[in-house]
Amino acid sequence: MNPLKLKPCTLESTIMDWADIRPMSYDKWADPYTRCRVILMNGTEFEANWFTHQFSRNCNNNDVRRVLAFIRRGEQQQQKLISLLKPVDETVLEHTIGYEQLAVDLTAHLAKKEPDKYVKKALDFALLEDFDHLYRYANFLDMETGVHAENLVGGYTEIMPARPTVSHYRHPLDTIRYSINNNTASPLTRLCVGIITAAEQQTMNFYMNVCGLYPNDRGRFLYQEIGMVEEDHVTHYGSLMDPCASWFENLVMHQYTEAYLYYSMYQTETDMNVKKVWERLFEQEVAHLHVASDLLRRFENKEPESVIGSDGTFPDVLCLESNIPYVRRVIEKSAQMTSNCEDYICVNSLRDDSRFFAYQNAVNTDLNYVQSHMIIEDRIRQRGEDYRFETAPNPLEELRCRTCDNTELGRVRDASCACSLEI
Repeated sequence: MNPLKLKPCTLESTIMDWADIRPMSYDKWADPYTRCRVILMNGTEFEANWFTHQFSRNCNNNDVRRVLAFIRRGEQQQQKLISLLKPVDETVLEHTIGYEQLAVDLTAHLAKKEPDKYVKKALDFALLEDFDHLYRYANFLDMETGVHAENLVGGYTEIMPARPTVSHYRHPLDTIRYSINNNTASPLTRLCVGIITAAEQQTMNFYMNVCGLYPNDRGRFLYQEIGMVEEDHVTHYGSLMDPCASWFENLVMHQYTEAYLYYSMYQTETDMNVKKVWERLFEQEVAHLHVASDLLRRFENKEPESVIGSDGTFPDVLCLESNIPYVRRVIEKSAQMTSNCEDYICVNSLRDDSRFFAYQNAVNTDLNYVQSHMIIEDRIRQRGEDYRFETAPNPLEELRCRTCDNTELGRVRDASCACSLEI
C-alpha cells in the first residue's frame, strides 16, 4: 500500500456531521487490543493536532496557516470520534489498564522490528517501566473494584513487577537521548520514533488530567506519581526525533504516520464497527497527506518521498499482539539499568555522587509517600499477597516474593546482577 499513489478525496469532503462523530462504542470485554488501538489512535491524533498548532504559531504565512487550520479541524473531529469509541461502562481504571497494555505491547512490537540499535535500547529501557506500571494499576484496580486486570488484557500481557516504579525517577539531565538523523535513519525508525512519542504523550496527558479528578486520594496520588514517569518517557522518546527537520517535513511525516497507523488498525481490527471507522479515517488521512505533500513541494521544493525515506510504500502493518517471551527477556537482562546523560548504565556502576542517587534521595525521601509502593503494600496487608497474572515465575528471583514489594531493584547497588540492554 502506497498512500502517495492513491487518489485523495478533497478536504471539504472530510468534514463530518454530528452523527458521523458519534459512533457505536466497543465492548470492553471483547478483544483488548481494540481498546489499545483506540488509545493509540487518540494519542496519534492529539500529537497531530498539537503539532499543527505549534506550526501555525511559528509561521508568518496566513495562507499556510489557513491550510493547517483546515487539516486540524478534520483531525479534531477524528479525535472526538475516536474518544467516543470508549464505552460508557468502562471505568477510568479499566481504561488505564488499556493504556499500560498498549505501552507494553506497542513498545515490544516496535523494539523487535527496530533496526537502529540505539533506538531499540531506548524502547527496551522504558518498556520495563510501563510493564511495572501495569502491575501497580492492576493491584489498585483489584482493591478498588475487585476486577482482575487479567480479564481486561485477555491473558495476552502478563501482570507482575519489573523495574519497580520507585526506581524510575532520574535527574532531568539524564532523560535526553541522541537524536536520529532523518537523512540516514531507516523509514521504519522514523515511523517508530513518531509513533512511540505520540503514544507516551497521550498517556502522560491522560494521567495528568485524571490525577485531579479521581474520587479518592489513593488514586490521585498514584496517577500523579506515574504521570511524572510518563513525562520522563515523553522527553526520553521525543529527544530521539530529528531536530533539524523543517516544519513542512514534520507535517508530511505526521500525516504519513497517521495514514500508516490507520491502515494498520484497519488491517488488524476484529470489531467490525470499529474497523469501518479506521477505514474512513484512513481515507481522510490520505487527503491530509497529499495536502501536506503539496505544501512541501511549494515551499521547499522537496518531494514527500525524501521525508518518508522510501517511495512511500508502507512497511508491514503494526500488529498489537502478545509479547510475553520478549518482555521476560528484557526483565531478566535489564531491570537494574538506569541512564547517565545519553547512555544507559547499570546502577551497580554509578558513583556515590551520581545525579541519579541525589535525585532519588530528593524525590523519594520517605518511601511511605511513594504511592506506587504503598498500593502494593496495602494490597498485601488486605489479601496476604500482591495481585499478579503470570505464566511462570518472574524471570528475576528478586521479584518473585509476593508478600513484600521490592524497592531496591534499579535504585540500589547490588540489588541484582541483571545489567544489560543487549537484548
